[in-house]
Amino acid sequence: MGIREINASSITELISRLCIEANCNLKKDIEKALAQSLAAEESPVGKNVIQSMLENASIARNEQVPICQDTGMAVVFFEVGIDVHICGGDPEEAINEGVRHGYEKGYLRKSVVRDPVDRVNTNDNTPAVIHYTITTGDQIKIIVAPKGFGSENMSAIKMLTPSESIEGIKKFVIDTVSKAGANPCPPIIVGVGVGGTMEKCALLSKKALLRSVDSGNPDKFWNSVEKELLEKINAIGIGPAGFGGRITALGVNIETFPTHIAGLPVAVNIGCHVTRHAEGIL
Repeated sequence: MGIREINASSITELISRLCIEANCNLKKDIEKALAQSLAAEESPVGKNVIQSMLENASIARNEQVPICQDTGMAVVFFEVGIDVHICGGDPEEAINEGVRHGYEKGYLRKSVVRDPVDRVNTNDNTPAVIHYTITTGDQIKIIVAPKGFGSENMSAIKMLTPSESIEGIKKFVIDTVSKAGANPCPPIIVGVGVGGTMEKCALLSKKALLRSVDSGNPDKFWNSVEKELLEKINAIGIGPAGFGGRITALGVNIETFPTHIAGLPVAVNIGCHVTRHAEGIL
């Protein structure tokens, strides 16, 4: 198989489109989960909130306007095949140019500041947070996941000891959601990363939010943990938008990785009720 050339301008164009798509089109699995939660929610206020969320998503899709005023910091998962040669420019510059163009074209709020302390806005929502992966083949897969900070601020990481085991993991997840309360715009999606190192489990928790809420972990044990945690989180009573009720979360997705004999890293990345992402392939 020969090397396939992909021009950097194609990356920019795709990123731009995905930024708009992710911010304006609610994922079908989340929309389905919200619709199903109407029947399960017993609180009249909670039902009204969910109905409003569904109406808002419909308007956003039909009129191609943002689902939420916080159009997030652009998180980009960039998977490039080993048989690809990117020509005509630097891929990172191409990614950021795509974000810049997409946020301008889509009239998306620009929320990135150039320094965590001086807080001066970059005015184009760059730079993006980029995660690169080298894969087999001759394609580039791109996922754009704009992350709002109402939910991101409620996320957490903890370095448990191995002796705390599965019960310690469950407690940390439930405590994190309980502490978050109404802040992340529930019903939420809970991404959990377990294992690896501090930074690896954080990345796993972010990737967990990319999974469909109805997919279920393929591992029988972790699948059962996901179901148990979802049940316990929905028993907390935070409810839609924090007004109380049965539906606090739409799903719990867990991703794992081997770790050190002395460690048990756990991260919880909370996604709001729109948990946005869109993907494309070049």
